[in-house]
Amino acid sequence: MTTLSNDPVRALAHTNIALIKYWGKKDEQLIIPYTSSLSLTLDQFYTETSVRFDQSLSADKVEIDGAAVSGKSWQRVHDFLTVVRQLAGINAAAEVISLNHVPIAAGLASSASAFAALAAAASRAAGLQLASKDLSRLARRGSGSACRSIFGGFVEWQRGHDDTDSYASPLQQTGLKDISVIALTVESKPKSISSREGMNRSVTTSPYYPTWVNVAQNDLVDIKLAIAANDFTKFGTISELNAMRMHALTLSAAPDFMYFNGETLTAMNLVKRLRHQGIECYYTIDAGPNVKVICQQANKPQIVDAFTKLLGPKRVTTLKAGPGVQYL
Repeated sequence: MTTLSNDPVRALAHTNIALIKYWGKKDEQLIIPYTSSLSLTLDQFYTETSVRFDQSLSADKVEIDGAAVSGKSWQRVHDFLTVVRQLAGINAAAEVISLNHVPIAAGLASSASAFAALAAAASRAAGLQLASKDLSRLARRGSGSACRSIFGGFVEWQRGHDDTDSYASPLQQTGLKDISVIALTVESKPKSISSREGMNRSVTTSPYYPTWVNVAQNDLVDIKLAIAANDFTKFGTISELNAMRMHALTLSAAPDFMYFNGETLTAMNLVKRLRHQGIECYYTIDAGPNVKVICQQANKPQIVDAFTKLLGPKRVTTLKAGPGVQYL
């Protein structure tokens, strides 16, 4: 029988930026995607989480950013903890305390860092010692993109076929180490349509979804070749195009919806103007209005200056590749 520690286990995980997007599940319960995806773990946005299982607790207690959590958010954490309990063969309730250093539900991958940190802390607190692959599989059960935040740098999520073979692993690349990401916080409040709802609507109603599955897989092959060849232009071009192909699914869904707002479009157009001026940069956008600008170190000061003038310094954050899960 598993012996539970009275001391909480603390873990930290970073967000990731999806370069080849994950958009759509073929298995909602296990979170098995229709397509493989590729991301870059980032160094500044992260979640710290502590977990303690305690037989004296009558129910799971969840606190996020200093506030007790109830309703759907509590249920989502509870359901994930139930998966952990089943793996560990325990039945104790848990106390979860989580602190996000990233805006929640605004398209900045807060769920990726949150569930990666929760998977790491909860599994250890439950007495499990999971290999990285199995920790990635577990994190996927909370949030698909969380399986990528287990690792640092470039990470590929292999779509797989079932729970056993759908997991992420670090990309064994030799090129493109000079990558900077400038995060533009256009909006920090939660988005009106969640990623889960948006994916489901796109899968079930967009006439272009079957084409997306094929195109995304080709994009993945091409971007891995660009990384290996140290070809930043090809890398950036594919990243930007793949993002637009994903958002085309939201525009073609029924009813249609859009994650962009006016400032999103202004930022996208500024990226294109900078590129036209010879300052090479590309944008990518996940399920939310916020924009990430991809560039190389030499062009970063000019790009940061341009967006600071547009948005102000508090909404412009410079990032680089970050590490995988850490225990504190």
